[in-house]
Amino acid sequence: MKKIITALLLTSSLTANATSAEFTAKQLQQVDEVRSAALKSPLSYELLESLTTEVGPRLPGTENDKKAVAWAKAKFNELGFDKVWLEEATFPSWRRYSESGKILTPSEQPLHLTALGNSVSTPKDGISAPVVLFETLDELIAAPANSLEGKIAYINYRMNRDIDGNGYGPAVKARGTGAVEAAKKGAVAYMMRSVSTAHHRFAHTGGSHYKEGIKKIPNVTIANPDADQIARLVALNKEVTVNINIQTQSLGEGTSYNVIGQFNGTENPEQYVLIGGHLDSWDLGTGALDDGAGVALTMAAAKHISDVKRPKRSIRVVLFAAEELGLWGAKAYFAQHKNDLHNIVAAAESDFGADVVYAFESNVDATSLPVVRAIAKELAPLNIEYIGKNQANGGPDLIPFKKAVSAPIFELAQDGTDYFDYHHTADDTLDKVTPAKLRQNTAAYAVFALMAADAKTTIKPKLDTK
Repeated sequence: MKKIITALLLTSSLTANATSAEFTAKQLQQVDEVRSAALKSPLSYELLESLTTEVGPRLPGTENDKKAVAWAKAKFNELGFDKVWLEEATFPSWRRYSESGKILTPSEQPLHLTALGNSVSTPKDGISAPVVLFETLDELIAAPANSLEGKIAYINYRMNRDIDGNGYGPAVKARGTGAVEAAKKGAVAYMMRSVSTAHHRFAHTGGSHYKEGIKKIPNVTIANPDADQIARLVALNKEVTVNINIQTQSLGEGTSYNVIGQFNGTENPEQYVLIGGHLDSWDLGTGALDDGAGVALTMAAAKHISDVKRPKRSIRVVLFAAEELGLWGAKAYFAQHKNDLHNIVAAAESDFGADVVYAFESNVDATSLPVVRAIAKELAPLNIEYIGKNQANGGPDLIPFKKAVSAPIFELAQDGTDYFDYHHTADDTLDKVTPAKLRQNTAAYAVFALMAADAKTTIKPKLDTK
């Protein structure tokens, strides 16, 4: 890590007078200027500090969400973007009011829990029932019919820790559909170990879903130390009874906005590089890592580019609405722009915290790989490795674009080793962000966006081979 941080503080030693088929010597010199400026500038951290301090948590549809939209629009204007506008997105609005829990037997102990997004409430006095432990979602699905009548289903799946966060997908399946599967077996509530790598006694929230025709039951996660405690008690063949009490409310359709800022291109302004993050956050912390950092660093990256030059194509920063409740801003953007998505020449979302970018990968047509390799060369001074598989997934808000094969997708992969210690918790706060690492992210996005927008050849999406 010391080597990485040291590298962030150094100006690139890469020569800028070399030419390539895609970029002139002058263009490469401008790339170097943008990279150097971003590594030195406090702008991205200042934006993040402002958002998390002046607005705070940004659950979609809340007053703070409205304040965040106003904040973003004002900041885009303050930074001198050529065009700033809002696009409406609707979503199922939901609120968390209170939550508590405790182990009742074999001895009374506190239970640190949180409601999952979209969960229904318990009765006012909560629900008290025995716990039935399953290690995986598949084990719950395989349980006999009616075997959980009057009980609380509990999944104890442990998420692994890895730089690319590969344990998140398997763990999050239990979060999304566990309550449905538990209800099918007759359970009165659903509980699961947090989708988390943490040892801290914070429960991790996140999105969950119900299915029409299946009874809606309360849906919670518990902190990992509490999960371990319950597992130990079950292993001792003790009957474990718990009380969970959550008070929530579904409020019907809510409205928020994608906030968009653009620096216009000089030759083909209708074509654009799309970068950004999601403006909303969960309500427990201040959304510094998820996804205030992505918001701030992509806004700053575009500004650093504009301070040096205006590239041939436009740079568009999209701050998506209501990502946490189900990608609603991304879906709205895709629907509104479905007839002109071909104008996106590159798309990348920052939504994985604020640790360093360590790898770069594309998902583009093979004819565009020379441009990709040229970009990768200019990212190398930031200690970013090029992954040449051409199978980038991109951020979550790009899922609709990738599925439709409508845009060239890129991934600037961040180190996620510690990300899921804080993700979706009260511990997602500004103090978890290292300014030097945020500057490296900003520099990476600035280099990527400038070069994708200024390349001689327009980057093309990968052809559908299905």
